[in-house]
Amino acid sequence: MAAESRAPPLHGGPKMAGGAEPEPGPELERVMEALELLLPPPAGPGERDAEAGPGPEGALRPETLRSNAAELEERLRRAPGWAALRGLRDTVLARAPALAAGVAGEAEPGWATACGLLALLLCLKERLAALAASPAARGAGPGAAPPPSADTLSVAQGRAVRRALRAAVGLGLVPYLPPGVGQRPGPPVPPPSPPATRGARLHAATAALAELAEHPALGSPLLARHLGLLLAGFCLLGHGPAAHSKGVSEAERARCREALRHILDRVYQPLAVRELLVLQGRPKQSPPSPGEETKPALVRAPAWLRRLCGQLLSERLMRPSGVQAVVRGIMEGTGGGAGAEAAAVDWRKCDAVAKILASCPQQCLSLEDYYRLVCPQILDLLHIQDKLTARQFQRVATATLLTMAKEHPQLAEKHLLQPLLAPLLRCSETAELAVEDLSAGTVLVTEAELGSCVEDVLKVYVVGNDSSSLLLGSLQSVLGVVFSLYSFAKQNVSYLRSPCQEILLWFLEKSEREVSLAVLEGFAGLNSSVSTLHPRCRFHAGSEGGATIAVEETISDEDEALYQKVSSEQCRVENLVELLSHCQESGLAGDFFIRCLKALTCVAVEDEVASNSAAVPGGSLLELEQYHAGQRRKLLVLQLVATLCESVSDTVFTDVAQVEEFVAATLQRACVSPARGPGAAAEAQTLAMAMGLVAAMLGGAVQLQSGDFAVLKRLVPLLEELSRTYPEPLTQELAADLRIAICTHGAFSPGTVGAAADGVLGKKPGTGAQSPADIPGAAPSPGGDRAPPRHSCSSPSAPRERSEEQCHEPGAAGPAPAPCADGPASAGLQELLVSAYDPQPPGRAAALRRLASLITQRDPEALRLQEKLLQVFLENVQHEDAFVYLSAIQGVALLSSEYPERILPVLLARYECPAQGTEDAAAAITRMKLGEVLMRVTTALGDMVFKYREPLVQAFLRGARDPDGALRASSLSNLGELCRRLGFQLGSIIQEVTSCLTAVAKTDPEAEVRRAAVHVVVVLLRGLSEKATEVLRDVLRDLYRLLKHVVAAEPDGATVLHAQLALEELDAVMRRVLFPPQTLEKKIVVLP
Repeated sequence: MAAESRAPPLHGGPKMAGGAEPEPGPELERVMEALELLLPPPAGPGERDAEAGPGPEGALRPETLRSNAAELEERLRRAPGWAALRGLRDTVLARAPALAAGVAGEAEPGWATACGLLALLLCLKERLAALAASPAARGAGPGAAPPPSADTLSVAQGRAVRRALRAAVGLGLVPYLPPGVGQRPGPPVPPPSPPATRGARLHAATAALAELAEHPALGSPLLARHLGLLLAGFCLLGHGPAAHSKGVSEAERARCREALRHILDRVYQPLAVRELLVLQGRPKQSPPSPGEETKPALVRAPAWLRRLCGQLLSERLMRPSGVQAVVRGIMEGTGGGAGAEAAAVDWRKCDAVAKILASCPQQCLSLEDYYRLVCPQILDLLHIQDKLTARQFQRVATATLLTMAKEHPQLAEKHLLQPLLAPLLRCSETAELAVEDLSAGTVLVTEAELGSCVEDVLKVYVVGNDSSSLLLGSLQSVLGVVFSLYSFAKQNVSYLRSPCQEILLWFLEKSEREVSLAVLEGFAGLNSSVSTLHPRCRFHAGSEGGATIAVEETISDEDEALYQKVSSEQCRVENLVELLSHCQESGLAGDFFIRCLKALTCVAVEDEVASNSAAVPGGSLLELEQYHAGQRRKLLVLQLVATLCESVSDTVFTDVAQVEEFVAATLQRACVSPARGPGAAAEAQTLAMAMGLVAAMLGGAVQLQSGDFAVLKRLVPLLEELSRTYPEPLTQELAADLRIAICTHGAFSPGTVGAAADGVLGKKPGTGAQSPADIPGAAPSPGGDRAPPRHSCSSPSAPRERSEEQCHEPGAAGPAPAPCADGPASAGLQELLVSAYDPQPPGRAAALRRLASLITQRDPEALRLQEKLLQVFLENVQHEDAFVYLSAIQGVALLSSEYPERILPVLLARYECPAQGTEDAAAAITRMKLGEVLMRVTTALGDMVFKYREPLVQAFLRGARDPDGALRASSLSNLGELCRRLGFQLGSIIQEVTSCLTAVAKTDPEAEVRRAAVHVVVVLLRGLSEKATEVLRDVLRDLYRLLKHVVAAEPDGATVLHAQLALEELDAVMRRVLFPPQTLEKKIVVLP
């Protein structure tokens, strides 16, 4: 036994307490020995660690319990040294008559053992309290750890206490709980007899356990492992039916209710929430479907217990930090790490918690009071710093906020959204803030507060992604301040730039199009739909990469104030255009551009009226202010249109409707204000561009449907008015012809329409369609009965297709070689093949790139003539012009990636054996170009390159022995790049490669070639790293000797440098292999 072994205790006895004598009483070891006597030794590791749930143990048979109790009583009566413990136990039992009666009874050994264990645990509590009250131990020496307190239990004693608590709860508490109250999985516990004593026994056990819970050393294991059963006992005694509490007085039931509240207030609140949820039980389950595997279900908790747990949970929620406790109690069951990630992804669980938090409990007097209490705690959930739980809490907070906003929008806006946006509302121009009373330099919003506010808005609005009218309306109230902050962050280094941009883009995407356009106009200063930053507030860079908002003095210098205002407006317009560049796919940028053009038309109308009336603003101050405001708006419109034209790409319009609106705005401006005066040339050019755009659409630049013609018909009245009122005759004629073409759906297209389309698409008027390289072609017929093309294409390719449909004049492109003269190729492809031999390099390069694009598009005609295309590309590879042979290289690479089995052998043969009849220098240059083709093919093949590993390596090894030095260097460079793309998996060829490199590095007469060989060695060593000792195992020594030879005997400095780098890489590899880095690990083992 423990008393006989006399092991030095860690609990703070006389020796451990530094010589302090405790008050007279039994030694702590004696109490622990008594506990060990009542319980059998642990049967296994699970029981040893006391991890199993409470319940009757298999080893606690009635005979064993009786014999253990008899042995303990014998020791207490006769054994020397046990008198003190006997006296202390008698004192404890005198205070608990029910426990004393249970110890004396022999008919029920389970209850007797439970009473004995509880009595000994109470004795242990008394002894620990006495030791804690003893004089403090002497302090430890310098450098030594402080001694433990006098009432500290050792590891073995703590294990014994946990086993005793488990047995006491399993024998004295669990059998007296009715079904459905505090159940645990496992076989049901048989009810004890007689039934009349269950209430009294349950009260005695729970009272003793509640007294034990008051001591830290005993309460910690008790409340950590058996809190649910203890709460179940107090719930049954204090709030349960009277039939289950026979023998318990009303005063005792009141004390049980007080003890229940006291324990719930004392323990870790998430643990209390979790245990109450377990007591409340799962909702009523639907019957399983036929054939579905069923598990033994627990008895459902009674109705009174479910109601009581609901009330207690509501009380937990209404406490300070109750929201966080409820969320942790529900979500912490997943643990950390992957479990926390899984819980964050489980949106159903987060929604369930959100619904709980959004529902007002019955205990709360009013919904207003509940929101006032809970909403600040919900916002605090957004600021959790723990990385494992932050994602869960943010999901719950966002879901709760959105649920409250749907159910009670006014209260949610008052208690959630306004506090969330308070830092931004505080500095808005609509804020009820007497900034005049604030001194200059006063910080309205700190850096931490502003950064937290922006991040919270991002989490709630953008991540929550609920586009309800309440959320959009509340965000719109601070959108001007967010845009100002975005503009400030664009000019400075700040982490707030990205979240502000995401907030702005989210609002513009989720709002209705008219609202988004009005907000954009508000950003530009054209209207007052958004509240901007207060005039006296300014942003300042923060020390942590954020920003602060402070009050500044009004600028007294008028010139300085004007400069600040103009520069601010210019910066705002530029940032607005930058923001619009992210909205082109949705069509918002195009709609805003059209809105600005319409505003420009209004400016033209106002200028026309003003020039006719020649009115001068009167002397009234109000009229003068209105005049200046109108002039300022006109300047803003002009600046905005100019910036949009410079910055927005040509893909700003996403459909025909937007193009129609753009053209309509331009035509309307021309009708209202015809081009005259200083800006007449620019206005005429804009009008010609807009009408040419319509002509190009009608000519086939885009595929028009019947619905598109219905949209274009909106231009007919404007074109008709323009044909009658515009002063320039050619513009009148073009407007009339466009009106005819639109009305006939392109069936009748006069020649002026085609000429206008050619002007927009970059072609010379009166000529046929040209390629971008000005390839000469036949002119179209002047009748203009050109039909639109059959396939939709972009504007640069449309004229080319139209020229392909026309008859090609023989000899216009020079003599056509044989490969392009035969074969059933289409007219368009035939013309491209002829143009591939154009004597002018631009025309030839354009044709080659067009053929390459046909291969990329997998054009069936082009793929059918792959052999002809290969011949055309290979012949153009020999061209001296870089633009031509690079286009040919691209075409060969694309063709080889499509058909490697057919094309790659041809390329390898050409690389190894140049064409007959060419000079040596020209042949070497052509072979180097083919080497570039082979490297592009290996990149396109990806993992399939391993199939052609041997022929490729052999080709480059042969090239390394060519008489031409440049070709040898190029082959070695290609060999190194090929090794990299093969992942340095050369197999048996590694011997040939290293032999070639060694021979070249030692014997080649040209320094450039030797340099390339050593560079390949560097590439091998760097790419293989630690694997070099395995892959290059047979040749590593030869490579090392080669590098040493180069360093010692090589006259070329660059080659020596490459060799030194290779030796350093080899040295680093060998050091890592021979002397692996030592990793120091610190292991912390938590003993049970």
